[in-house]
Amino acid sequence: MRTSARRPLLVPILATAAFALVCARLGIWQLDRLAQRRAFNAHLEERLAAPPRPIEALPGDTAQGHYHRVSAHGRFAYSAQVALAARSQLGSPGVHLLTPLQLESGAVVMVNRGWVYAPDAMTIDERRWREHDGDTVTVVGYADTWSEHASGNAPDRPRVVRVLDSAIVARAVGTPVLPFYIAQTSDSVRAPDRPVRLGEPVLDDGSHRSYAIQWFSFALIAVFGGALLVREELARRRASA
Repeated sequence: MRTSARRPLLVPILATAAFALVCARLGIWQLDRLAQRRAFNAHLEERLAAPPRPIEALPGDTAQGHYHRVSAHGRFAYSAQVALAARSQLGSPGVHLLTPLQLESGAVVMVNRGWVYAPDAMTIDERRWREHDGDTVTVVGYADTWSEHASGNAPDRPRVVRVLDSAIVARAVGTPVLPFYIAQTSDSVRAPDRPVRLGEPVLDDGSHRSYAIQWFSFALIAVFGGALLVREELARRRASA
């Protein structure tokens, strides 16, 4: 009788223990992800702190070149400029200006020159933002990688894009572009009217810490909640014996 009375408690105890173990394992996994992200961020910070290297000297592997400090020397082709739509700045609508830079080698690299205001987050007066029209310029920034999407152009606007896709941008520009684009942070000539330059990339811990705390909390809730239920059930059985 004693065995049969205890047996029904075994299933919820095992289930609670299994749930707590799974949650704890997921918490440990998130801590591992956090450590990996911090190590990767430290590696990227080293790249950003290094002296600029020519954009064409970057390795072909985009993972190896990502976030390297780079420089590029050439002329902007404003007539083929592309607007990256729906970019906000301090709550104001606008676009990022992606301008082809013709290098001395003949290759073309896209330069994200920064944010400008656009009431509809799409339309701008391009003539206002020609900082170095006809001039040779040296651009300094960091190399960033393209994303890949199936589509992303705005309807009826061939040089307005919604995503940073190299194929889409190349079609809009009308020529192949390098596998990196430059997020411009400075240049050799200062103009009174120029886009708001992009800041340094944010290298944070992401959500891994909060997810780890969440999973560990679930594990503790399961353990203490399960222990409380078992204690109440045992007390009930003793009272009814």
